[in-house]
Amino acid sequence: MKVRIGAEATREEAEAIASALSEHTDDDEIAVYVGESDEPVLVRDVDLTAPIEDDLGPTAREEELLEEIADIEAGGPSKYKERLSEQGKLFVRDRLDLWFGEDGLSFEDGKFAHFDGWHPNSPNVDEYDESDRVPADGLLTGAAEFEGRDVHFMANDFTVKAGSMAKRGTEKFLRMQQRALKTGKPVLYLMDSSGGRIDKQTEFFANREGIGKYYYNHSMLSGRVPQICVLYGPCIAGAAYTPVFADFTIMVEGMSAMAIASPRMVEMVTGEDIDMQELGGPEIHAQHSSSADLVARDEEHARDLVSQLITYLPDNSDEKPPRADAKSPMKSPGGIDAIVPESPNEAYDMEDVIDRVVDHGSFFELQPDYGEEIITAFARVDGRPVGIVANQPAERAGAIFPDAAEKAAQFVWKCDAYNVPLLYLCDTPGFMAGSAVEKEGILEKGKKMIYATSEATVPKQCVIVRKAYGAGIYAMSGPAYDPESTIALPSGEIGIMGPEAAINAVYANKLDAIDDPEKRAEREQELREEYRRDIDAHRMASEVVIDEIIPPSELRGELAARYEFYEDVEKDRPDKKHGTVL
Repeated sequence: MKVRIGAEATREEAEAIASALSEHTDDDEIAVYVGESDEPVLVRDVDLTAPIEDDLGPTAREEELLEEIADIEAGGPSKYKERLSEQGKLFVRDRLDLWFGEDGLSFEDGKFAHFDGWHPNSPNVDEYDESDRVPADGLLTGAAEFEGRDVHFMANDFTVKAGSMAKRGTEKFLRMQQRALKTGKPVLYLMDSSGGRIDKQTEFFANREGIGKYYYNHSMLSGRVPQICVLYGPCIAGAAYTPVFADFTIMVEGMSAMAIASPRMVEMVTGEDIDMQELGGPEIHAQHSSSADLVARDEEHARDLVSQLITYLPDNSDEKPPRADAKSPMKSPGGIDAIVPESPNEAYDMEDVIDRVVDHGSFFELQPDYGEEIITAFARVDGRPVGIVANQPAERAGAIFPDAAEKAAQFVWKCDAYNVPLLYLCDTPGFMAGSAVEKEGILEKGKKMIYATSEATVPKQCVIVRKAYGAGIYAMSGPAYDPESTIALPSGEIGIMGPEAAINAVYANKLDAIDDPEKRAEREQELREEYRRDIDAHRMASEVVIDEIIPPSELRGELAARYEFYEDVEKDRPDKKHGTVL
């Protein structure tokens, strides 16, 4: 803004005029000219972001509201808050500061939930009793920025009746979930709840919009937006379903637990005397039930794990995962062939191969202690997120057991839901046989793995690292399972079974008829070599069963090129309501 004033005006008058005008202009600069001068006597910058000062300030009404908010944010009764440090856990609002920083919380909803039930300022409260404090009804919900991403969150306040859930908190939880469906943004569940408040159950338990609706909404959100749950305490009964419905669940050592019923209830029903950690601690769910994807050392580690996990996931199913700057592998791809043994039965660690294929520091394994004969992990190839499903010959020869099949199926399903391309690294003798695995459902769980692989519409690459025997080639997205490519290393073999089993099945009688042990062993070796030539990668490539044999040192570059080329591939599946495999 340019202003011209009389030639007799003083500088003080020019400053007064500029000051007055600065309160009423949208310009960021005021230049005052005196008389006919071509040069301004002064130029004042206007701070358009600063409020205009006046004599008004907070009223007594606002001051009272601020005091009420501070009281709510103080949490439940002081004695419960003091016990948190003994339990090794943070107060819920300190936890939010850890996750989002002091300025990362965008807003909170429902802070005044159940205010009339306990606060002394409420006309419904005749006599204030600290033991009746239920600020925010024990559950916090809102939105925040986490690692540069907008997220919805919920967090239990354990100082309020052990984080239990009741009518108003349930309403807040449901609203948060329903809003996530509208926004298409990820959801973080920071769980520390003992379950529903039994003495208030008629208010929220079986209602159409009660606690049961949590799991309906979980189901609607499943595959639409990433749902990530971190457990900070014992979550019992209904509270335990949120972590198992979430896409990814992290437990904390010495702190977390989840179970369908408390130890006391278990003893009443079954007579079993057991503590909470033995019943449903991290070891149980990370090694046996598969309900936990990762176990954190402490609260800070839990946050760090989620900060890594979210970098592989999009905000929702309409988007692609975020790419990162490409990094060279931790070890040279030139060493891959030396890692893979010549003998199909010799053990080695598949992670040594992975380290030479994926970007340095990008390998992020899930469920490492469950179904260990299959590796499920996120990683990056040339900056692009991929989901790795890899047989692990160092564990039970890489044979696929029921637990591993189920683990792989769930991982493939999640990757496909969130548009993460899949990389299968195959080196397996196939599905395990025997009465024990039949009882554990090897056919049913193997079916799930094959089904998930069949249904996946993301780009898939299958690498035959060494052996691919039996139905293992099916589960690992072999040629019949719509991969964009099936490529092999020179060590690759594809067959109904391995040489030893095949020779025993086909030639057992003829070999038994050879009396001379040396001649029998010599003939057995000849048959073994003949069989291996029949199933090796060159024969498969010659018959165009596979697309290409790749020099191992070029595997990383080959995969990067193929993922880039097939990035936008479209795959049709039959028009139907849904499949019947769960």
